[in-house]
Amino acid sequence: MSSNFKGTTLSISSHTEPHNYNEASKQVCWKQAMQEELDALNANHTWQLISLPEGKKTIGCRWVYKIKHKSDGTLDRYKADLVAKGYTQLKGLDFLDTLSPVAKLTTLRLLLAVATMND
Repeated sequence: MSSNFKGTTLSISSHTEPHNYNEASKQVCWKQAMQEELDALNANHTWQLISLPEGKKTIGCRWVYKIKHKSDGTLDRYKADLVAKGYTQLKGLDFLDTLSPVAKLTTLRLLLAVATMND
């Protein structure tokens, strides 16, 4: 193996990702990553606080931690994502439909062609 490959491998393996909040909260770098995620969620107005309807329960959430590396293997940043535990929901009870608003490329081409034809 080349010395560059060995160095990259060692730098990647020297950092470990926490498995839960208790592990992450003991390290400043992960606390900062979690705060950055919360700041981004607030800046994007991701949620708003409302009263929970009678008979309903909240969906839990958890932190997911990932170490990001540059192409040369050096440490880029610590990334923390707050994700919802959507798997705890039951269709028909907690939600009725799912929606993923994604436009197909053919639809986009059609709209651009119509727009072009109509100036």
